[in-house]
Amino acid sequence: MNTMRTDVTHFKCEIIDKIALIALDRPERKNPLTFDSYAELRDWFRDLVYADDVNAVVFNSNGGNFSSGGDVHDIIGPLTKMSMKELLAFTRMTGDLVKAILGCGKPVIAAVDGICVGAGAIIAMAADLRVATPEAKTAFLFSRVGLAGCDMGACAILPRIIGQGRAAELLYTGRSMSADEGERWGFFNRVVPADELEGAAYELAARIASGPGFGNMMTKTMLAQEWSMTLDQAIEAEAQAQAICMQTLDFERAFHAFVAKDKPKFEGN
Repeated sequence: MNTMRTDVTHFKCEIIDKIALIALDRPERKNPLTFDSYAELRDWFRDLVYADDVNAVVFNSNGGNFSSGGDVHDIIGPLTKMSMKELLAFTRMTGDLVKAILGCGKPVIAAVDGICVGAGAIIAMAADLRVATPEAKTAFLFSRVGLAGCDMGACAILPRIIGQGRAAELLYTGRSMSADEGERWGFFNRVVPADELEGAAYELAARIASGPGFGNMMTKTMLAQEWSMTLDQAIEAEAQAQAICMQTLDFERAFHAFVAKDKPKFEGN
């Protein structure tokens, strides 16, 4: 059995009942990202695809905020002194974090409170589901620091969540999207009071984690892969994916539970 490591250095991590709970851990600075936390999160999500003891992930806020994005002193300052080769290595690494989240094979839920901007907003965007508090302020503020809105896949992913026009407004202006807007636009699946945020995210993760793990992995895979397919290709790909899932023991367990008028207990195989 492949188990997921929790002895990380640059973020918080624990596993409870096959749900990994992670959060950035610099609440006094509103949880900015550093070169080290980017890299460690990327490697952790890459390893997650092989983990048998995790069925879902909750990326929590910490101290009333999700993340303030790249640390001004630890990242932004040094970037202004880098060569083009060094800059490209950095932007590819940050993009690799998004690729790792999309490819980790486990549903990821972002629990967003307070500040969620820059790379923090990107991490929330890369999650499969998002729960927020009324105080959540989400901004893709790259244009406000003299950069393009096309960062870490934002121009590809954000329009698919909230629509092209709304995404264009946020990416061109860098303004904050309120929690109410985020819920109306489909960015947030739900908005809950701050004292209910972690519980609501965990409950959603637990509901998903109790389902067929292999089937959930296939759903996540197809949600990502079908972006670049024609409708005919997507239908064929789903036919093949579902036929594979029909060979799992979880499918057989569900059948026997239905016949017995019982609730199936999925084991992920």
